[in-house]
Amino acid sequence: MGDREIESNHDMGHADDAMQPKPQRILETVVYCECLSEARDFYERVVGLTVVSVEPGRHVFLRVGQGMLLIFNPCETEIGTVLIGDQMIPRHGSTGPSHFAFEILPQQVDEVREHLENRKIAIEAEIEWPTGGHSIYCRDPAGNSVEFATRELWFQ
Repeated sequence: MGDREIESNHDMGHADDAMQPKPQRILETVVYCECLSEARDFYERVVGLTVVSVEPGRHVFLRVGQGMLLIFNPCETEIGTVLIGDQMIPRHGSTGPSHFAFEILPQQVDEVREHLENRKIAIEAEIEWPTGGHSIYCRDPAGNSVEFATRELWFQ
């Protein structure tokens, strides 16, 4: 993996690992943005996601294939109380920019680049990874690092 080498706990097995239930995939990814209207516009109009739920001032939820992108206003989720029946959703929030990646197909790389350029979205970096895969990075209105990456980045 060269420059992308990371430390792994894979070889540090435990006797009960065979019994451990393994997650199937990431179901939700969350980013935080105080200006939800700007975030909604970016992810709906620029990225092309479908809005599923909006609570003005609190959140915008968007569908991404078989997963969800949740955009929360941290000013609300760090202090507010939300009950589902008699169960309370834990408070949460974050400060500063975060990062996540959308998966794109290899044949979509040029199309994604052109699409971002046509909408005057600055491309912060574009990387052809030595081990395979391609990434295009930009920023959303809250400063989060948004990556469009081919699956070969992680999976051959």
